[in-house]
Amino acid sequence: MPLAKALELAQEYDLDLVEVAATARPPVCKLMDYGKFKYESAMKAREARKNQAHTVIKEMKLRPKIDPHDYDTKKGHVVRFLKQGDKVKITIMFRGREQSRPELGFRLLQRLASDVEELGFIESNPKQDGRNMIMVLGPHKKKTEAMAEAREAQAARKAERQGHAPDDHVDESPDATKARAEAEAEAEAPAESSSEA
Repeated sequence: MPLAKALELAQEYDLDLVEVAATARPPVCKLMDYGKFKYESAMKAREARKNQAHTVIKEMKLRPKIDPHDYDTKKGHVVRFLKQGDKVKITIMFRGREQSRPELGFRLLQRLASDVEELGFIESNPKQDGRNMIMVLGPHKKKTEAMAEAREAQAARKAERQGHAPDDHVDESPDATKARAEAEAEAEAPAESSSEA
């Protein structure tokens, strides 16, 4: 179709003439609403970015002589990171004479790995790196799965809040409140008189 006729047709239907394949001979064009096309492609790109997962490595630093309560706190952080689908790099820092006892750090890393084995696995075994000992834990579930579960849980919590909101805020007039209180008092009165008899 000649270019002039294609432009005339586009004007007639109030659409845009968009070149689809410029390198083809003859060039391929399409009649479309270009603004709508740009909007839809932007929305598709946004949706794809929303579902995209970035691999993040979180780091947790420990000392060989860590207090049990501190260990539990750090373990809780590691559990949270693994549930979110992130990798966790555990670093044991040795100071002074602790450097001559690397087995303490190794045992601590093994204990932590066994405590969180249902959520993650040892991706790289413990190895000494100067004053530090490093181990990497990887999650069992992928980041995208963890994100999807978190979104579902959030939607469920939101639905639950909306479902209970109307019941929590029942407005009664003072007369209705008084009548309800009298009815409850009357219901209790016969029970008391029968227990006295």
